[in-house]
This record gives sequence, structure tokens and C-alpha cells, in this order.
Amino acid sequence: MSEERGKDSLSQMSLSEKHSVRSGLHVSSSVSLKSDQSKGELPNFREKTPSSNKSVRSGSHVSSSVSLKSDRSKGIGPNFSEKTPSSNKRLQYETLDSDVQTHRNHENFKDNLLGIFQDLESKIITFLKNELEKFKTILQNENTQHFVKDFIENRSSIKESALDLTLHYLREMKQDEAADALEDELLFIPQLKCGLKKKYQCVFEGIAKQGDSTLLNNIYTDLYITQGGSEQVNTEHEVRQIEVASRRHEAQEIQVDCTNLFEAPEQDEEIRTVLTKGVAGIGKSVSVQKFVLDWAEGKENQDISFIFPLPFREMNLKEKEKLSLMDLITQFFPETKGLNLTRINQFKVLFILDGLDECRLPLKFDCNETWSDVSSPASLDVLLTNLMKGNLLPSALIWITTRPAAASKIPPDCIDRLTEIRGFSDAQKQEYFKKRFTDDIQANTIIDHVKQSKSLFIMCHIPVFCWISATVLQNILEEKINNDVKNTQSDEISKTLQESNTEDTPKTLTQMYTHFLRFQIQQSRRKYDGEYTPDVYWDKDAILSLGKLAFHQLESSNLIFYDTDLEACGIDVYKASVYSGMCTQIFKEETGIVLGTMYCFVHLSIQEFIAALYAHLFLDINKTSVFDHESTEQENRNESMIDFLKTAVDKALESNNGHLDLFLRFLLGLSLQSNRRLLRGLLTQQDGNDQSNKEIVQYIKQKLENNLPAERSINLFYCLNELNDQTLVKEIQTHLSKGSLSSGDLSPAQWSALAFVLLTSEEELEEFELQKFKKSDECLIRLSAVIKSSRRALLNDCNLTDKSCSALAAVLGSDTNLKELNMNNNNLQDSGVKLICTGLKNIKCKLEILRLSNCSVTEEGYKVLASALRSNPSHLIELDLTGNDPGQSGVKKLNDLLQDPDCQLKTLRFLSPAAEEACQYVNRVVGKNPLLQKELNLSEHELGDTRVNQIAALLQDKHCRLNTLTLSGCSITEKQSLILTSALKSNPSDLRELNLSVNKLGNTGVKHLCAVLKDSHCKLERLSLRCCNMTDEGCSDVTSALKSNPSHLRELKLSRNKLGESGVKNLSDLLKNPQFKLEKLDLSDCSITEEQSLILTSALKSNPSHLRVLNLSWNILGNTGVKHLCDVLKDSHCKLERLSLSWCEMTDEDCSDVTSALKSNPSHLRDLKLSRNKLGDSGVKNLSDLLMNPQIKLEKLHLSECSITEKQSLILTSALKSNPSHLRELNLSENELGNTGVKHLCAVLKDSHCKLERLSLYRCGITDVSSLTQSLTNSKALQFLKELNLRHNNIEDSQQRLRGVIRDSNCVLRDEYQLTNISGGLFTSWF
Repeated sequence: MSEERGKDSLSQMSLSEKHSVRSGLHVSSSVSLKSDQSKGELPNFREKTPSSNKSVRSGSHVSSSVSLKSDRSKGIGPNFSEKTPSSNKRLQYETLDSDVQTHRNHENFKDNLLGIFQDLESKIITFLKNELEKFKTILQNENTQHFVKDFIENRSSIKESALDLTLHYLREMKQDEAADALEDELLFIPQLKCGLKKKYQCVFEGIAKQGDSTLLNNIYTDLYITQGGSEQVNTEHEVRQIEVASRRHEAQEIQVDCTNLFEAPEQDEEIRTVLTKGVAGIGKSVSVQKFVLDWAEGKENQDISFIFPLPFREMNLKEKEKLSLMDLITQFFPETKGLNLTRINQFKVLFILDGLDECRLPLKFDCNETWSDVSSPASLDVLLTNLMKGNLLPSALIWITTRPAAASKIPPDCIDRLTEIRGFSDAQKQEYFKKRFTDDIQANTIIDHVKQSKSLFIMCHIPVFCWISATVLQNILEEKINNDVKNTQSDEISKTLQESNTEDTPKTLTQMYTHFLRFQIQQSRRKYDGEYTPDVYWDKDAILSLGKLAFHQLESSNLIFYDTDLEACGIDVYKASVYSGMCTQIFKEETGIVLGTMYCFVHLSIQEFIAALYAHLFLDINKTSVFDHESTEQENRNESMIDFLKTAVDKALESNNGHLDLFLRFLLGLSLQSNRRLLRGLLTQQDGNDQSNKEIVQYIKQKLENNLPAERSINLFYCLNELNDQTLVKEIQTHLSKGSLSSGDLSPAQWSALAFVLLTSEEELEEFELQKFKKSDECLIRLSAVIKSSRRALLNDCNLTDKSCSALAAVLGSDTNLKELNMNNNNLQDSGVKLICTGLKNIKCKLEILRLSNCSVTEEGYKVLASALRSNPSHLIELDLTGNDPGQSGVKKLNDLLQDPDCQLKTLRFLSPAAEEACQYVNRVVGKNPLLQKELNLSEHELGDTRVNQIAALLQDKHCRLNTLTLSGCSITEKQSLILTSALKSNPSDLRELNLSVNKLGNTGVKHLCAVLKDSHCKLERLSLRCCNMTDEGCSDVTSALKSNPSHLRELKLSRNKLGESGVKNLSDLLKNPQFKLEKLDLSDCSITEEQSLILTSALKSNPSHLRVLNLSWNILGNTGVKHLCDVLKDSHCKLERLSLSWCEMTDEDCSDVTSALKSNPSHLRDLKLSRNKLGDSGVKNLSDLLMNPQIKLEKLHLSECSITEKQSLILTSALKSNPSHLRELNLSENELGNTGVKHLCAVLKDSHCKLERLSLYRCGITDVSSLTQSLTNSKALQFLKELNLRHNNIEDSQQRLRGVIRDSNCVLRDEYQLTNISGGLFTSWF
């Protein structure tokens, strides 16, 4: 692509010429570059020679005249002034003969040629240097906007020539990236902005008095845009959606600034695709227009390089063509021809796909082929789906706008942010009217009038309706002022019309739209025919044609029409243009960039009004209903007005989504004589239609007695309002004022009236409390629409059953305000909870607080509740289920839910007050809610009686599912242990680890614990009872209890207790049990005798395959005991990994036996501790042999205080040197190694295979560490070494250099004086 731009384009004409043509600017083209002449040399500057070429990219003619203004070129470049002599020379020449003058000019020119060109060269070089400096600054992104603006505003042929030269030579230098970036900044981007600014700077809001459009910036009012919203299809009528949205509380919604749509709330998030939905006329396209205009004017989002607005209504006309994405962009934006889209990852591009609801493409996301090539042609459907999925231009930003019903066309995983335009908030409505009218009095009068009618004020959420109201009310006010001034008398008809226009100021939707229709037709007559009469001339044929189109397209839910749609309704395409001219703000014709024509009504509500008007006209002319015109049975029967209206009511009630609701309001409103009078000359005047009016009112009230869906009954009350009947509403208002609703029985119509009154009251429905009305399922069902509009629903203690739960589920599964639902103390049972859960799992449900305390919910209800919350886990933050019986599996399901990363639950309440106190205590101490944790550690906290009782209440609650409980060092007494173990006994099945070490449990406390251990439900895997003041009696009870339930325990710690003979006997029996698969056994300091060790080791020998860790330290095993242990170690089934025999008073013979035994089975051992035993020569020899064995992979070796001599250290270190790669810890402290021993050890450190991490040489008689310093300096040892302990060695003279070596490493040096962390880490004790 860059080659094409660098060579082919230059062979035709200069780049600046082409871009000048594309932008429609008149630019001189005195510079022409030809590729075959310019290679390796400067381009040819041809004086005044017009270019004969056409633009390759646009095909437009390029002007060749040179026009440079001196104020722009002064000081920056030469002035080509067509050989005009200076003024002082001209005075001299006037005195000479013309021939002589010509001769002298020629002579002077030749005489000064060298100087002229030296001067010329200097000026050109200076000019080019200045321009090149600016270009460089632009490419460096330094004050780019300033220099680009300067280039555009001071554009001239000479500046463009400098740019052409720069681009030419950059490409010749193979610097295409720099050339492209410069061309984008100075040519493509400015020209795209220029074109978009021209297109988007004006808005046609109504017919301006002089036929002019209005600047968008003058009247634009910010819209209320929120984040989120349902991804599901909303099937309600859009006007009903507006009525619901009008009751939303702004505080509960996240507002989004239109200019910051792509700003992520979290730093690590990326927003590529934004979907903005909103009902028709709410301001989606105007928001797009404002966004684009702000960018084009350089005000907002300047980090975006290119914005391409692509309306679906225009792209529809390309649905059958195959074209590449580059072709599509070029067709919509010709000024971008030549832009290299393959470089898109180098700059930010935004595609705006406006009006998804108008898209007639199938958008087959699931089956369209993957497409990633911007230059290859494909169907428009393939291009758009791949663009939205991120296959095509994955770095591009996408903004899609749509009406709610079409939002589901885009898969949710293609959307990063969902926003919704709510329209105008109440404050923004007033701001709009004040911007619309410069006269404050007039603006305030109109605002006050609109506020008086609830339905009008709600509709003003839609900007288009604000404009309609402003248009109608301004006209009425102006006519009233004119009528007050005039004293002339008019005929009776004119007088009636004037009275209608001034006195009957519209209070209903029908009145407002009727006035609007009259006004627009009057305006078009005045504008196109110059007529200024108060009468309206109705072109009945035109309105019938438009009405037919409106009615039939309403049935098909179409808002945008094309030629084929018009022809299907019998409308000539030429006539469509006539209608568009006659009723510009009713029906309009649009021509897209791609030369396709579209038609639409300004707003869906206008289409519905025209459709209703058509239905009345059809009845007037044909004496039959539009609903029955296709039925042969109706051909010979005249339809009466009342039958016609009843049929319309029935048709509207049959609709599942209420798509005829607003149509019905208009239809009924137009049946009133007061409204038909405004349409005199169009509709038949029916002065005696009072009876029909009464009949239809009564018919609607009868319908309200049926069990209608809440949405349909509410619309019927709006219909009654259009018919000027408020009797039912006034009845209910009387009941409310008297407070008599809770005791009286209401009819279905009265219930509907109550719902309507509550929904249309001035008070915001922040909270709905059912007890204020009637404690019953019926009341809840009847007022479910009110609950839907409330933020909090207090339904507790209202005798509710599962009968009303279906209505609640419907509320939860809708687009509702509800955030808190309190159902406490109602007998819902599992059946009711199941019904509620159908709403909870709906993706639309945004409930945050749910209270179901004491609702008779059992295990089955818990399961369903957990499943529903797992389906939709991201909103609920508080759940109260106290007083219910969850069973075992129900609790597990809810606990599993807590592990879901999407689960936002912060408060899960199941507990009694005592248990809740325990939770609060744990929260304060540990900082975590134990109900949301699997582990609880309260070690080293003195609990006392009160806390122990609270902890016990927590442990025995079935909602508590702790796996690990650590209460080490909590000063628990024998009495308190009884309370704790009783709690554990009542709920033992989840606990896997219990640590009660360092508590004075004594034998009595341990007996209570044994009841838990014996329980078949107990599945304890790790038990630690270290230092619990147990004697042989207590130890015997523990081991005996474990014998009765042996299959789960894997780790047992009984250190620092006196096992005694009975304890050892029971433990040995346990160890022999093949069901017992103990892996870790800690019996250190248990006063085990030589005889007892024989019993233990015999037991281990009979079942050795599972044990991995054995600690017998601080026990006097004796020679016999050690020998029996060695038999275990030699066994090929033994897979011991960690063995600790420190402080066992073993002799060199014992040590020799142990090391010799390990030699015969070396492959599993990883950790060996033999500290405080006398190894002797034979022990050292055997240990060395073991260490040299390539099968041994020892990682930790502790030999502190083993009486190792310098000579023995040489043997050990030689062994370590032969197999150093596995050892990570070595402790040789308190052995008289001396300097010689350290030198031997240095040989290990120097080995390249050595990866030692911790080395302890505490009190080793070392006086000189020079060798250690040298070995650390000249080896890789410091790369691995983390800790070095040299305390209690007299090394003052040599330690300074050692410190210097260690300073820049990760090693911690522990020396004589202090714990020094050279690298900033902490020393961790490891021995």
C-alpha cells in the first residue's frame, strides 16, 4: 500500500493537489512531481505550468493558478510574483524607451544571475528547514494540534510543495511509516474532520421560520446516559419503558458521560465495543452527532485519529453488494481514499454503527465466515459481524446504537460496555425548554404547563416530544397574544378554531399531537404556498396514503421505510417527496451518502398518531373498521363508532408486548368531539357522540374487572385519561386519604386504579410496604407493578404463601428498580422459594438484598436458591436465611457458591445471636468472616468463658463449614474443652484439621474430645494435641478413640505429652491397622523408653508404606530402640521423606546404624535431623557414603552439636562435593570445625552445581572467614544463598570484607552483633 502511495500517486500528481481536490478547497498546483524524473534528484518546479493530470483518488479537476497571500508567506518563503519589478525600479524604467528597457532588463538579469540564485537557494533552504522542523515536531507528538492547525489555516501551495517533497523523500528513504503518519495528520485527518463538521454541525429541529437549520451546539442539551441495563429483549411498548424509566432514582444508577464512553472504570480493563440503547427519539443519533462534532472541532477525544460514522439505514442499500472494508469506508468518506487501514494498530479508529434497529441485514454472528482482510471483498453482513467480533481490525473501537428491541442482535460476549440513554432527566427537560426559548417568561409558562400533566411531563423524557411540545405550546401562546391584539370579527368556524387553539391548551397526548399536526400543515402551507389563514387545508388523499403506510408498518414494527415499502402501500415514490415537502416534520425523506433514499416518520409516536387518524378516516369513508377490512363477513355491515373502539380495545389487550398501547390512546382520544373539532374538514364531526363516549368508558371499566396483566390495565387508565374520565382514580384517592384500604375489599378495577395512582403519584416509590394496604397474596399480586417500580419491597409478616411467589418472580425477571426484597416470617416453603428463584436466575434481576428468614425453607429450597444465584451471581450482596433448616447438602451448595469468583455476596446471614457475636469477634481479630472461610485460626488469643461459648455456638451451627480449626495457645481449660467438643460433636462432618495444642486440656478435656473422634461422621485428617498436659491415661484415650475410626487420619502430633505404656500400646495397635494410613507422626519429647520404642517400631515395621514424616526427637530410644527403627528404614516399603532423631542421646554406634540403614534405602529421604547426637567416625563415614550415593537427594541436613571434628568435616564436605546439587539447607552449628573445616566447606560452595540456600555455622570456632569470602566471590553460590549464620564466632577482623561481598546479594547475614539484612529481606529461623 505504501508503495502505491509513494510511486503510483506521485506519477500522476502531487499529494497535496489530490487532497485539496478531495476536500473541495481551491489550491494552486504549481508543484508537480513525476516519479521517473525525481528518483535521486530534486523534483522539477515548473513555473505557471498547469497540471494536465486528474486526481487518481477523486478524479476531480485541479486548479493550477498560483495564489499566495503575502501575509501568509512573509518571512517563510520566496514570493513568486510573476516577474513584476519592484516599485523603485519601475520609476526609472518609465523614462526609457521600451526596447532599451527590455535590453537592460535582460542584461541586468544575466549580470546578477549568480547572486539571484544564491539568494534564492538561501531562502528555499531556510523555508524548507522551518517546515521540516514543524513536520518533525508533529511526528514527535509535541504540540501536534497547534502545528496541524497552523498548517491548515495558513495553507498555501508552497507549504503543500514542502509537504510533497517531505513525503516523497521519506518514502524514497523507505520511511513509509513516518510518511504515512505525517500524511494522516496533515491531510487525511483534517479533511475527514472538515467533512464531518460540515455534515454534523447543524440540526434540523422543526421548520425554522426562515427555512434555516440550527447549529447543534446552540440547542444541544446533555442526555442522561447510564451504564448497564438488561441484555435481554424488552417487549414492552417503548412509551411504557419511558414511563417506567421516569420513576427510576438517579442515585441508584451509574451515569456515563457521552464523551467518555470508552474510558474503563478499572485501569486494567479495556473497552473496545460499546452498545448504547434507547427508545426511538430518545437522542441516540443526536448523541452520535454531538460526539462526532466535538471530535471534528477538536474539543473531545483527540486521541482518536479517525471516526467513521456508518448509519445502518444507509448501509442497508449496500446489503446485496460485495465490497471490502476499505471500499466501504471510501464510498462513505471519499476524502479517505488512499488511507492505509492495515496500519490501524498504529492509531486509534472508531466505527460508529448507528441505528442497529434499522438494520435489514441478518447479522449471522454464529455462521458467518471469519474475515480479517480489510482489502478483500465480502458481503456487508460478513464485514460487520467480523468487525463487531474483533476479527476485522481488532484494535478498532466500535460504538453501536439501537432501540431496545434490537439490542439482542449482538451477542453479549461481543459487548464490553452496555449503556442506556434515559433521555432527559427532569432538570434536563427544563434546560432544554430554556435553551429553546430566549424569552424566560415564555419558557417558564411552557414548563409549568407541561408539569401539570403527568403523561406529558413523562413523555418529555424523549427529546423529540420536548420539541413537539415546544412547537405546539409556542404556537398556541403566540396565537393567543395575536388574538388579544386583534379586534376584528371572524366567521363562526374560524372563531371555533381559534378558541380551540388558545383556550383548550393540550393536556393529553391526543390533544398535543392533534395541535402538532395542525401546526405543521399550517407551517408547510405558509412556507411553500405563502398562505397565512387560520384554517387548515387538509389534503385527505395525502393523509390517507401516509396513514395507510403508518398503520401497516406499525403492525410490522417498522420505523424506516424504503421505496419498496411505499410501493407496497400504493404510494408513488414521487408523491413521497411531495408528502415530505408538505409535512416535513411528520414524514421525511433522507438521502444517504451512498445515494439511497429512506423515509420515516419523525418519531414512532407520530407514526402511531397518524395510524390512529387513518383508522378514523377509514371508518368515516368506508363505514368499516381497519381491523375488519380484510374480512368478507364485514363487507355488508356498517361499523359503528362504539363497535370500532371496542374492537380496538380488544386488539390492544391481545398484544403480548403492548405494541398497540399508544395507538389505542390516540384512537380513543380522537373519538372525542373536542379533538375532532380541531380536525374539522378531515374527520366527520359527531356532535352527538357523548353516548359512545360513555359506552367506551364503561367498556374499559368492565375490562379492568378482569384479571389483566398490570401493564395492560395501567395503559387502560391512560386511555381513560385521554377520554377525560378519572372517576375510578378519584375513588381510590378518597380511600387512600381515609386510610381505609387495609380493611376493605376492592374490586379488580379498584386494585388496578390503586396501582395506577401509586405509579403516577408525585411521591417517589423508594419503598413499598405491603402491610399498609392488605396482608394477603391477592394484594401482592394486584400491586406487583408498584413493587416493580419500587427500590425496596417490605413484604415481611404478611401471611404470604407460595401463591404470590409467581408474581414476585415476574417482577424480579423484568427491567425493575427493585434492589431489596424482605420476605421474612412468611410461610413460603420450598415451593415458594423455587418460584422466586425463577426470577433470581434471570439475567435481568439486579436484586442486592434478599431476606428469607423463618420462611420454612428446607434443604431442597437451599439447593434451588444456590443454583439460581450461581446462574446470576454478580449482584446479590446480602442474603438472610436465619431460622431455616438447610440440611447438609443445602449448606454445601451455598458454600460452593461462595467459591464462585463472580459471586459478590458480602453478607450471608444464617446464625443465632451468639454465633453472630462470634463472627464479629473473629472479624475483628482475623479480619475475615468465618462463614466465608474454610479456615479459622485464633491461636495465642485468650478466649475466656464468653468467647468459648460464642465460638461453640458458631461451630455447632449447621451453616458453619470449617475445614481447619486452630486454637493453639488459647488458655482453654478442661471445662471449656467440654463446651467446644460438644459443639464439634453436633457438627463434625466438615472438619479436617483440629489444633488444640498448648492448652491445659488435661485427661478430662481429652476424654470429651474422644467422643468427637469416635463419631463415624468425623473425618478428621490432621490432629495436633502438643503440650496439652496429657498423661498416659489421656494419650491412651485418644489413641483408643482413633482406633474406632482410623480411616481418615493422616497426621498426628502428640509431642510433649507422656504417652505411657497404655498410650504406646494403643498407638501401636493403631499403626498396625491396615486401614490406618498415617503419613506424619510427631512424638517428640513424649518420654518414650527403649522398651516402648521397640513396640512402636515393630508396629511401624508391619505397616510402613504410608509414613512420610517421623519425629522421635527428645526421646531416649537406646541402642535396641535404634536398631529396631533401622529395620523399618531398611524395609523397601518404607518411603520416609523426613526423619528427626535430634537429642536422642544416640552413640556413634547408633548413628552408624541409622546412616547404614539409610544407605540401603536412600531414594526417598529429603530431610534428616540428627542434631545433638554423637556421630563418631563410623557415623560420619556411613553418612558420607550415604551422601555420595547418587540416589540420595537430600535437601535438608541438620548436624548441629554432633561433635564433628575438622578431620570429620573434611570427610563430610568431600561427600557433599561429590553430590551437591540437591542440598538446600546445611546446619553444622556447635561443631569445632575451625578455619580448616570452613575451608573444606568452601570447596562445596565453589562447585558450580551447589545450590545451597541456608548455611548455619553458629559457634563453630571460626576466626577467619577469608576463604568463605573468596569462595562466595569467585562462585555462583551467592545467586542461591539466602541465609548465612555466623554468630558466636570470633571473626571481627575478616567479617567486614564478607559484608561487602554479601551487600548486593539477596543473602541475609546473621553475625555476632546483629541480624543484618543487606538486601532488605527478613531473617527466618529454620533450625
